[in-house]
Amino acid sequence: MADFPRTTVGGVSLPRLVVGSNWLLGYSHTSKAKDRFIKEFQTRETVADLLTVFLEAGVDAILWMPNAEMLDAMHDAEQRAGRKMIQILNPTFNLLPGGPAEREPEVVFDHCLEVGATVCMPHQAVTDALMDKRAGVIRDLDRYTAMIRERGMVPGLSTHMPETPVYADRQGADVETYIQIYNAAGFLMQVEVDWVMRVIREAQKPVLTIKPLAAGRLLPVVGLGFAWSTLREQDMVCIGCLTADEAREVVDISLDLLERRLPDNELQYTRSKASLVR
Repeated sequence: MADFPRTTVGGVSLPRLVVGSNWLLGYSHTSKAKDRFIKEFQTRETVADLLTVFLEAGVDAILWMPNAEMLDAMHDAEQRAGRKMIQILNPTFNLLPGGPAEREPEVVFDHCLEVGATVCMPHQAVTDALMDKRAGVIRDLDRYTAMIRERGMVPGLSTHMPETPVYADRQGADVETYIQIYNAAGFLMQVEVDWVMRVIREAQKPVLTIKPLAAGRLLPVVGLGFAWSTLREQDMVCIGCLTADEAREVVDISLDLLERRLPDNELQYTRSKASLVR
């Protein structure tokens, strides 16, 4: 079976391309109407088809917090491909006393383990709330990473703040990887792209970059061309797709770019391009 180029995170072998879930679960970063379209389009069957394409290409890791139907779809894909999917979960949980009992950290981490998480990276909504920019630290982090370790999962941090890897490295945090928004358009990034480029380059742990196509605002060859040409060999790209065909394109384009070949994917055709056909 094919194997996409890989890296190692906390002793776990991961593909450098990771399946994203916004286009499976209904988060378009475009409009409520687009969110609704995704939720109505995606079924257990369509998601299983998409995940099967990735698994057969050796892209056997996914970043998400799945619902029951999505877990069923993943198991369907695993049976078809004869390969297990490595789950990277990014949960949210109570940071203060008095929240819902089912959102207590211990309960949430138990659930992550129950559904099969290998890597557990507290979501941006948690991580960034713990950031203390005045003191330059991530507060209370050791408490949560210890809980993750106790359950046999690999701890990481999901964040939208470029300071997170800097602070975590500085305080010697017990994490093995970071999520960082990184795309050529600067979409949702809090500082200029070249600053984030340097943060990633100097991070002490592998970085999992997200939103490489700026939520559909960049062509795949443009967004992936930028990401693969500027990341280190240990870093990863997480990308969401809507269909199995999109998954095939993403894999093929990525492999060409990593081999420094000009992608030869089939282009979209319209009447206005007729004069370009040889």
